[in-house]
Amino acid sequence: MSNSVLVVGSVAFDDVETPFGKRVDAIGGSAVYFSVAASHFSNVRLVGVAGQDFPEEIVALLKKHSINLEGLEIAEGKTFRWGGKYYTDVNKRDTLYTDLNVFASFEPKIPKTFLQTPFVFLGNIQPALQSDVLNKIQKPKFVALDTMNLWINTTRDELMKVIRRVDLLFINDTELAELTGHNNPYSGLRKLHELGLNYIVLKKGEHGAMISNGKSLFISPAFPVLQPTDPTGAGDSFAGGFMGFLTANGGVNWRVLKKALVYGSVMGSLCVEQFSIDGLLNIQRKAIQARFDDLRKLVTL
Repeated sequence: MSNSVLVVGSVAFDDVETPFGKRVDAIGGSAVYFSVAASHFSNVRLVGVAGQDFPEEIVALLKKHSINLEGLEIAEGKTFRWGGKYYTDVNKRDTLYTDLNVFASFEPKIPKTFLQTPFVFLGNIQPALQSDVLNKIQKPKFVALDTMNLWINTTRDELMKVIRRVDLLFINDTELAELTGHNNPYSGLRKLHELGLNYIVLKKGEHGAMISNGKSLFISPAFPVLQPTDPTGAGDSFAGGFMGFLTANGGVNWRVLKKALVYGSVMGSLCVEQFSIDGLLNIQRKAIQARFDDLRKLVTL
């Protein structure tokens, strides 16, 4: 695991209720889910901010998973908190509250030892902050970006500027339609490729995901999960599996990107089976490979 991937995103506490249970003070945040998923493939460098209430035992747990926390700032105040309730259809949820706390004034501080990290994932933070990170990183090999409806609706111009600077965009159907004005996803993908974007991963939740390079498409089904317990962090775990595998491979080509998409689906499936990051922590690489092989069988004639 000589190559490293840098993630910049949120560190949080989540209060989550689903039809299958409830978890209070669950460790969450885009950077945390991504990091734990990616750590099964490569070394991870995390940049984020937490409050003084962030537990030392969680810091130790993340370090144990080959996650370098030199870029984790512990600021005066409380850690970002989010509360949500999911329903029987896990695609539907209500946000009960969002307390940004120290995340409200987050300005990513990139340690000097992180500046030459070859693979970079920009979590769904403000586009201006994503651009600032890119201004500091020195000649990365591959940069991927995630976003959300909030930034599409409130900071579209900044978002479009940073999208033009990255290699790959993670996005879902709703976000793609809002960003491009095309309800047909294939028309939306074409519009983004026309802007110069090399690769787009379209996340389709329980229906899997697809990757486009402007000329070809590859689709991976989602791994069949009998009981999805907690969907929180599934998208970031997917991105972690994708970027972790890509980083471990070292080179980027269409075949590797297709395999990365399937590994992303595997890590997303492991995430949703338990609350918080529990499903990602103690999984063995042979179990990850077994799910990869099962997914491959689903699409092989």
